[in-house]
Amino acid sequence: GLGDVYKRQGEAVRFQGDGPRLSPCLPTATGCVFCAIFGLLRVTRPDGPAIRPSLQVNGVGMQVRETALPGVLILEPARHGDARGFFSESWNRHRMEEAGLDFDFVQDNHSLSTDVGTLRGLHYQSPPHAQAKLVRCGRGALFDVAVDVRKGSPTYGQWLGLELSFDNGLQLLIPEGFIHGFVTREPMTEIIYKCSDYYAPDCDGAVAWDSCGIDWGLSGDPVLSAKDAAAPALADFDSPFIWEQP
Repeated sequence: GLGDVYKRQGEAVRFQGDGPRLSPCLPTATGCVFCAIFGLLRVTRPDGPAIRPSLQVNGVGMQVRETALPGVLILEPARHGDARGFFSESWNRHRMEEAGLDFDFVQDNHSLSTDVGTLRGLHYQSPPHAQAKLVRCGRGALFDVAVDVRKGSPTYGQWLGLELSFDNGLQLLIPEGFIHGFVTREPMTEIIYKCSDYYAPDCDGAVAWDSCGIDWGLSGDPVLSAKDAAAPALADFDSPFIWEQP
């Protein structure tokens, strides 16, 4: 099979299924040469959905894009800039509901990673306190990853990665049933994410970062917590999540 890549102005979404990865596009002075020609480069996996072009919500310029993992979405809120900088609505419940995204986020998390190559994950919170997450980068840059671990899912074990940075302003919406992790690309990187349930220590878990075939883009060993270094492999993981057919 063929991996899915969404390319836009030098940004890239990488999708790993049962085939080779496609490399991120190379930006030019005017953006990616393919994007400049085609506007949006759409690559379709033979046995999976296409990544759809951007959609505006209520005319305000917030874009919502589907990915090859159903339910995992890319959000791009509009940024309104002037000589002072910019203003952006990073979350608006009403506009999300208009886009069919009805999430009751109850907790915001914010972490700082001082070193490049700091890897946190792959984490999950099991039912009855499973969490959907809306992830963005508050400072610096990171590579954010979601892996489908819903038993019975056609995309079980497949992953998607997205470069999130302060500069690009992108957000990744990860529903329940996916494990989540990220690695930092710049020093002093901050990640900010919303959660649909409160932290529940008894439901907290992790899967080994190197057991899912993810290309993290590392140049050396990652900086890990003791918990993440000792996490079980995906092959040994008895997932508490069940896929429900739409």
